[in-house]
Amino acid sequence: MTAISIAGAASHGDVDWHAIDWPKVHTTVRRLQARIVQATKAGRWGKVKALQRLLTHSFSGKALAVKRVTENPGKRTPGVDGQTWETPAKKATAVDTLRQRGYRAQPLRRVYIPKSNGQRPLGIPTIFDRAMQALYLLALDPVAETTADPNSYGFRKDRSPADAIVQCHTLLSGPNRPAWILEGDIKACFDRISFDWLVTNIPMEKVILQQWLKAGYMERTILFPTERGTPQGGICSPVLANMTLDGLEQELLRAFPRANNGPTPKVNLVRFADDFIVTGRSKELLEQEVKPLVERFMQERGLELSQEKTSISHIEDGFDFLGKHIRKYRNGVVLTTPSKKNVKTFLRKVRETIKANKAVDAGTLVVMLNPLLQGWAQYHQHGAAMATFNDMDHAIFQSLWRWAQRRHPKKARRWVKAKYFRTIGGRTWVFHGDHDGKPRCLFKLTSVRMTRHVKVKGEANPYDPEWEVYFEHRLGVKMTRTLRGRRQLLSLWKEQEGTCPVCNQKISEMTEWHNHHIIWRSKGGTDTAANRVLLHPTCHRIVHSQGLYVEKPRPVRGDREA
Repeated sequence: MTAISIAGAASHGDVDWHAIDWPKVHTTVRRLQARIVQATKAGRWGKVKALQRLLTHSFSGKALAVKRVTENPGKRTPGVDGQTWETPAKKATAVDTLRQRGYRAQPLRRVYIPKSNGQRPLGIPTIFDRAMQALYLLALDPVAETTADPNSYGFRKDRSPADAIVQCHTLLSGPNRPAWILEGDIKACFDRISFDWLVTNIPMEKVILQQWLKAGYMERTILFPTERGTPQGGICSPVLANMTLDGLEQELLRAFPRANNGPTPKVNLVRFADDFIVTGRSKELLEQEVKPLVERFMQERGLELSQEKTSISHIEDGFDFLGKHIRKYRNGVVLTTPSKKNVKTFLRKVRETIKANKAVDAGTLVVMLNPLLQGWAQYHQHGAAMATFNDMDHAIFQSLWRWAQRRHPKKARRWVKAKYFRTIGGRTWVFHGDHDGKPRCLFKLTSVRMTRHVKVKGEANPYDPEWEVYFEHRLGVKMTRTLRGRRQLLSLWKEQEGTCPVCNQKISEMTEWHNHHIIWRSKGGTDTAANRVLLHPTCHRIVHSQGLYVEKPRPVRGDREA
């Protein structure tokens, strides 16, 4: 295979999608992003603009943008033009057509998704507009990460809700900690951000940004203009919203400095996207000084706090944040448990899944339920959730027992139990069934081990080479937990130093992975670890479509240690 080596040229000619040198593409983009970070830290905004232009006009940037939008879960969802890029030829053509000159963003296709209190509107850009957003986001995100508030955790690379919850726990645990919490809720944040503020303050190509903001949306063949807000459903929307809200933490710190002498206001901010809390020494401080400051900050950006949902709570009464209930008890211990609302919503979803699948076999139902149970348990495994897990296991068992009895109303209870429930390794009443010829058992929430989450450092920047070793270590810890009990996979991952040998990029829980047999089993290859290697799913497809041979990686540790 002859790999395309073009990395920075603006004109690319004919492109063979499967012949692109992806390691070089990633390296080129990462190098330019690192330079953007350094220029941003130095305040050299002219240099930042020049580097952003170089990245957005490069072959590597365009190829990576097309790769992102054709591999994510929404790759088969068309916009108003009905187009998708499902073939290598279409992807290759797209790389050469991503250009600023003559670009006109098309309206978004309006759809509605269910929400706890109704429906939430969502706009779906065309695949071409999604690729343009992905391209310019490659150049904008390094700036956003460098200038972000230290305690902002939502929709940011290598950050999670667990980081925000640990920060809350840290701020509120121990003696002489703030006792009052302002729970902030921004009214329709994504829909109300001021266009003028975005165009003036977001460091990116203004013409492109204006195209996205004023594209409008189509609903039932009717075009509706947009006068404010970010394009919800677009790749760039979370970053634009984050950059709009960044700066609030510094405003609070300037207004309420941590005094060395006298009582300190204990004002701290923790934010996840548009949800945030602010701690304070007293209720009066939060009501009379902090809240008005936050409202002025929001007003400058066209936003306002929801008076109905914004409230002030005492830590001994507890408060809900990101699906958790955080409360300090009389013994001074702060506990984080799943909130009642989150538990109720999840249990309703599980019960609806069971009721909606009365006719499927037990094995299929297990396959449908297990991802829900595992995802919810993993989200809450860093808090005091074991009692809740136990209650939920019992409630789910009751729903499954009713499901089983409904299928066999004339059978005795003992017969129903023998058919659908068994004892496995000391566990009784385990719901089970066969699926694709394999036995499947229902995941038990209480089987999850409670683990302590280590919060990401506030100043850590995934685009800054200075932090590369730090993030590699965090990924290693996370993958070790993810692959616990799967020794061969963990061994392969460590042997490869967590890197895919095809594109030289990190393999993580988010990117997912496939087991590839170096000598294909159809050609006599064995299933031993010596004949296997972990690849990204897309890289695995490329290897098979091109009939490529992947060598067992031989990491050179000397350079890394040096």
